[in-house]
Amino acid sequence: MPRPIAILIAGDPIESVKASRGSFADMIRKVGAGQVPLPFVDFDMREGGELPDPRDFAGVVVTGSASSVTDREAWVLAGEAYLRRVVEAEVPVFGICFGHQMLGQALGGLVERNPFGREIGTVEFRIIADDPIFAAASAPFLANATHVDSITMLPPGAQVLATTDLEPNAAVRFSELAWGVQFHPEMDGDAVRAYVEARHATLAREGLDPESLLKRAQDGVAGTSTLGCFFKALR
Repeated sequence: MPRPIAILIAGDPIESVKASRGSFADMIRKVGAGQVPLPFVDFDMREGGELPDPRDFAGVVVTGSASSVTDREAWVLAGEAYLRRVVEAEVPVFGICFGHQMLGQALGGLVERNPFGREIGTVEFRIIADDPIFAAASAPFLANATHVDSITMLPPGAQVLATTDLEPNAAVRFSELAWGVQFHPEMDGDAVRAYVEARHATLAREGLDPESLLKRAQDGVAGTSTLGCFFKALR
């Protein structure tokens, strides 16, 4: 029987996106459909239960979250300890937004509020290092993002793969089999528009232009392809 892909759930989408697109795990499975002939199994890290041996999985994906790694809640600390086990066991792992930050902090980096401000909408990413996750993307590429925290100090041995105007560590290879992206490859244009609409007043107060962000929002297919490339490499 093939080993499944574990989705470690760290949070939920906003209600409008959850109603139209499902959970983060649902959206991640949709990206994996047709990319990898392996089953998926979900584990909600917030529940605090013990997670299986990482070697039981062909790969691991860590979702985004409205929570902050900086809060140092018990489940966050336990999740970081588990991710260290995943990396030590040489199981491929892909962190998304919060998951990217959790992976970076777990391996010795530092997560803080992004000193350059909130990044939201369809964003242009510059590839600065070749990597297999960019096999279906060309530079620059578009992806959908929504975050206020960032990895401000990389862990030892990490390599930056892509940057944006507001995010110097937008995509990182933490080790031979560990990747993290500060964007949401599972989100399409409608999903990121919903996030902009939900935060419309906050964005205006912060000096951003919500209407411009809404007009520029699109599916970010190249960004989605990074997660697809990760899935394709799993066995």
